Amino acid sequence: MVISRVPPRPDGFVPRTSGALALLLVLAVVIGVWLLNGRDPGTGTDPGTSGGFTSEPTQTVPPTADATPSVASADLPETDPDSGLPVVALAVLPVEAADTVDLIDSDGPFPYDEDGSTFGNFEGILPDHERGYYAEYTVDTPGSGDRGARRIVAGDEGELYWTEDHYDSFERIAR
Repeated sequence: MVISRVPPRPDGFVPRTSGALALLLVLAVVIGVWLLNGRDPGTGTDPGTSGGFTSEPTQTVPPTADATPSVASADLPETDPDSGLPVVALAVLPVEAADTVDLIDSDGPFPYDEDGSTFGNFEGILPDHERGYYAEYTVDTPGSGDRGARRIVAGDEGELYWTEDHYDSFERIAR
């Protein structure tokens, strides 16, 4: 004998609620919400972005009375003759890049333990040099929960390279 709180339909069907079905529905909703909203923007896997986030709009360093004069963008060659890479003026990079260059020039202190470590140039984008020639430095990314994707790589002869996409591309920095 079947006991049911819901009276059977005239065709004999007895509706039954299933706890397992309700649990599966709740689980599906939770997973859906997690997939849509629960990802950390610094850990995305979309190859078209920098670690899952788009880069900040480029900001310029405001001129100050005691600032060292920098190269104007109009005076720059399009490509660096030594590396073949595009050239970018430090003044048009995000202000955090200028802060990192100041730290490099003054030999720190650097905010991250990894700053100043050897950059291996495994991508082969920068000119070839012996291991240890290049050092990498973090450029802060506002809003990132980690070091972000922006770096400056410095060569032993004083050359500086900018990447905002964690070594996928570089530009030679002109000051």
